[in-house]
Amino acid sequence: MKLQNSELILNEDGSIYHLNLKPEHISTNIIFVGDQDRVEKVTQHFDSIEFSTQKREFKTVTGTYKGKRISVISTGIGPDNIDIVLNELDALVNIDFNTREIKPKHTALHITRIGTSGALQKDIPVDSFLLSSYAIDLNGMLQTYDIEKITHPDIEAAFVKQTDWSPKKAYPVVISNAEKLANRLISSEIYQGITATAGGFYGPQGRILRLQPQDPDLHKKIDKFSYLNHRITNLEMETSAIYGLSKLLGHHACSMNAILANRIHGTFSKNPSKVIEQLITYTLDKLVK
Repeated sequence: MKLQNSELILNEDGSIYHLNLKPEHISTNIIFVGDQDRVEKVTQHFDSIEFSTQKREFKTVTGTYKGKRISVISTGIGPDNIDIVLNELDALVNIDFNTREIKPKHTALHITRIGTSGALQKDIPVDSFLLSSYAIDLNGMLQTYDIEKITHPDIEAAFVKQTDWSPKKAYPVVISNAEKLANRLISSEIYQGITATAGGFYGPQGRILRLQPQDPDLHKKIDKFSYLNHRITNLEMETSAIYGLSKLLGHHACSMNAILANRIHGTFSKNPSKVIEQLITYTLDKLVK
């Protein structure tokens, strides 16, 4: 079936609408960062650069690191941006832009997020690294897709019950990471746990300035959540969207988090730039081994 112009939107030069990319511009090995300025912090380690572009907050640089071709893309903040980035990346490898038809042979992307996050458990220290074994979507973006086959209803039901989740909010969705990719990234120095993905930074994450959230105790309930061996370890704004859309589209994704804050202790990293740099080099070396 030929995709209409209103669905697959291309720029005048034939590149995909938001990312400003053509299929030849990207590798199947991709690193996501939120901040466009962090792209260079990753690619400064590359042996060579072959391509670079930017449109809005979406900056892409493709090059090689120790002989492996990698693309680094800034997604901006939030699950809505991830919806744009992942759908357009998938289109680049799985839709023929000339015929506007889905390619008969599927291409899988390997996506690793390098991001920052705040810990929700007292035993996860500031300046540590955490790999998201699961993500719990608290923002509702994934509910716009047919997700029944990729969710974990038992964990979701336990979370709803333990937190007294409001029925007026989007139902929480739990998605696992890509196990094979996770096995490449994990080591004895890496924490693991469920990452909660909120749709905002203040009220959705339980921060109170001048506005009262619907449930002022929600973040405390999230901290205490426990089901079998599962607990929620950290809170951010992208991982569940990355995991959910990747699984739906047949891609492999993992999220690596630099823990810059601990919400229980009320602490923040004294040198966040150093911690992020250490996570970047750790992740790059794991991806090429």
